[in-house]
Amino acid sequence: MSDREETAGGPLGKLAGKAKEAIGGAIGHEDLQREGRLQEVQAETEAEAAKLDAVAERKESEAELKEERAETQAERREVELESSRVEAEETAERKLEREQRQARAGQVEEKAEAAELERQARRAEEAAQTLNSKEDG
Repeated sequence: MSDREETAGGPLGKLAGKAKEAIGGAIGHEDLQREGRLQEVQAETEAEAAKLDAVAERKESEAELKEERAETQAERREVELESSRVEAEETAERKLEREQRQARAGQVEEKAEAAELERQARRAEEAAQTLNSKEDG
């Protein structure tokens, strides 16, 4: 055997390793017995590595899910803020339009009052002229 011995892994590798170890022990072949022990250890190590890989993948998936949730929440907040901004702008525009309508209505009313005051002033002047004409005449 060479310094580097080839061994099979997995559950069958573990079983094969046990068999090699038992046969090597029974026939007094230490190299076969050692190869069997190495094969068992390799199979156990591969099984443990597979479990650790599975745990790592699960944790990575959980981390990705948390990241996606955080991104979704951030996007939702952005949409809510944008919606609030748009709503505030629309409210401000409606308020401005209402104030402009009220201002125009106030101007119309003031113009009507001014016209009425001018009519009253003309009537008063006419009445004053009529009185002056009667007094002079």
